[in-house]
Amino acid sequence: MRIIIHWFLSALAIIITAYLLPTEAIYVKSFFVALVVAVVLGLLNSVIRPILIILTLPLEIMTLGLFTFVINAGLVLLTSNIVAGFHVKSFWWALVFSLVLSLISGVLHLFEPSKKHHHGTE
Repeated sequence: MRIIIHWFLSALAIIITAYLLPTEAIYVKSFFVALVVAVVLGLLNSVIRPILIILTLPLEIMTLGLFTFVINAGLVLLTSNIVAGFHVKSFWWALVFSLVLSLISGVLHLFEPSKKHHHGTE
C-alpha cells in the first residue's frame, strides 16, 4: 500500500509542478499521464541516473555535485521523449521542472506514512 501512496504523491507532485510552470514550457495532459511519468522517471532515476553519475564522476567532483542537476534535466527530457502527453520545451525548462518537482515532491512526501508508525510498531 505504501508504494501506491508514494506513486500517487509523485504523480501529484508532477501535476502541481506542471501547473505552476508555463503551459508552453511544460505540459502534462492528464493525471494518468502524470502516473506514467512518475513510473518512467522513477525507473530512469533508479537505473540510469546512478550509471551516469559514476560515468561523470570527474565532472561531479569538479562542479561539487552541481552536474547532477544536468543529469536530472536530461532524464526529464528523456522521459518527455518516452511518454506521450508529457512535453518539456527545452533543457532549461527541464532543469527548472526538476528543481521545482524536487521541492514539491519533498513537501508532499512528508505526508507519506512512515515505516515506524506502520501497524503501531516503533
